[in-house]
Amino acid sequence: MNQQIPDSNARTAEEFLKGIWRENPVFVAVLGMCPVLAVTNTAINSLAMGLATMFVLVFSSLLVSSLRKVIPKQVRITTFIIIIATFVTVVDFLLAALTPQVHKELGAFIALIVVNCLILGRQEAFASKNSVKLALADALGMSVGFAFALLCIGVVREILGNGSLFNIALFGEGFEPWIVMILPPGGFFTLGFLLLFFNWLQQRRKLV
Repeated sequence: MNQQIPDSNARTAEEFLKGIWRENPVFVAVLGMCPVLAVTNTAINSLAMGLATMFVLVFSSLLVSSLRKVIPKQVRITTFIIIIATFVTVVDFLLAALTPQVHKELGAFIALIVVNCLILGRQEAFASKNSVKLALADALGMSVGFAFALLCIGVVREILGNGSLFNIALFGEGFEPWIVMILPPGGFFTLGFLLLFFNWLQQRRKLV
């Protein structure tokens, strides 16, 4: 019994940590590219989308894992989508009520969380097959990794494109913003360079 508890805790920690680095949804699996490229023109928008996705993924995984033994296999995907859509609606209303300006900036991309392949994929591949504890660890790790990736891209794009961070000016009046960084091409450029950087880090770790 004493041996099983540490093993269980180690498995839970492993499921949490894998999403942050080893299986990061953006920098490794390259999932959910629509919001990654569309809403990361500022750090605030990136953080808001990351937290919204975290809310939906964590609570969807909690419910799917809790109901995994009673959901018929024939309608599991439909059931997962209904569950995800319910929590997306909740987070959409919460953002509209608490931060209307951010909600306006994110626009339709909040609703598109329903079809985010990261969220539906974790329900099918993990939450529907594992205990609530492991499902929550997996959902938290993946959502933290996703939010971290969005924030990295948003920080770079806002600093170079606006000369600010979280709407706080960083440079003097002589700074010339790189307008392209807050436009769609800037999202592709930033994502490409960050993918290159994190792949280089992974290769370096393997060599060490």
